[in-house]
Amino acid sequence: MAGKTAKKAAKSFNIALVGQSGRLSYEALLFVASLRAKSPKFKGRVLIAEPQPGPLWPKDPRIDAVDVRAALEDLGAEIVPFASKHFGKSYPPGNKIEMLTALPKGEPFVFFDSDTLITGELSDVPFDFARPTASMRRTDTWPQLELYGPGYTEIWKSLYDAFDLDFESSLDLSEPDEYWKRYLYFNAGFFFGECPHVFGKKFLDYALFIRDTPPDALVCQSLDPWLDQVALPLVIHALGGGRDSAVHAYLDGPVTCHYRVLPLLYAREDQRVIDTLEEVSSPNKIKKVLKGYDPIKRMVFQGRGEKVRALFDQDNMPRKEQAIRNRIKSNGFWMR
Repeated sequence: MAGKTAKKAAKSFNIALVGQSGRLSYEALLFVASLRAKSPKFKGRVLIAEPQPGPLWPKDPRIDAVDVRAALEDLGAEIVPFASKHFGKSYPPGNKIEMLTALPKGEPFVFFDSDTLITGELSDVPFDFARPTASMRRTDTWPQLELYGPGYTEIWKSLYDAFDLDFESSLDLSEPDEYWKRYLYFNAGFFFGECPHVFGKKFLDYALFIRDTPPDALVCQSLDPWLDQVALPLVIHALGGGRDSAVHAYLDGPVTCHYRVLPLLYAREDQRVIDTLEEVSSPNKIKKVLKGYDPIKRMVFQGRGEKVRALFDQDNMPRKEQAIRNRIKSNGFWMR
């Protein structure tokens, strides 16, 4: 009986994402619509964290489209306000850091970027909330090494040392020294943990320290927009997690797709992702709302997405994302 209880408890969690005026609110609606269509067994709460007006936002960041708010609530999502005390407009990715302590304390959570679609049953994903992790669909965006500057080991070790963390145990020793994959690094498109308050406090403390008093080894490094992804592996390592997790066979795979922008979705994602997008956006009640955002209207409902897809052989895609972007832009189809 104890084993069954533990298994049931492990399946109970909240989903969190950020929603605010403009693009993110429409992406959040697509996310929730896909969740309801593709994950009928999910019974947890869906929490849309919404930054509130304040001195760090020159314009009101709240979801201003009344029909979007209503559609989210009709789908069972809850809008949760949070205050921006440290980031705001100057660093919007800081929303995913600051919103965590607005979530229910002590309840396991999974955060997703709003530009994500659910394509399978999320309740079947074997989350181990005691061992947090994040998206491994990442590239070598940070650090960017300078000639005669510090290497990967010196840069990353300076951060682990700053927080009294064991650096050696974070390394993937199957990768060569001074190769970026040897070092713990994630995309922040999803991450999860046992308690959003514990996770959020550590995330905020680490991010503020790195931003305000970076170690000398970071002197040549840009932290915008990478600050969240620099702090995240340190948080995950400190909380007993890492890169090795069963969830990676499901997320960024058969169960979720972090598409980032619609032109990239149509250019490079599996057909099932496009089918999901078009299926969940087709009901008239949802379609009417989504048409309020021009990129969705043009890409999904007016056929521009299919024109983007026709530019590429999905079995022979350009190796670099920038080449994909450039081809879309040169044909006049880029939108976000």
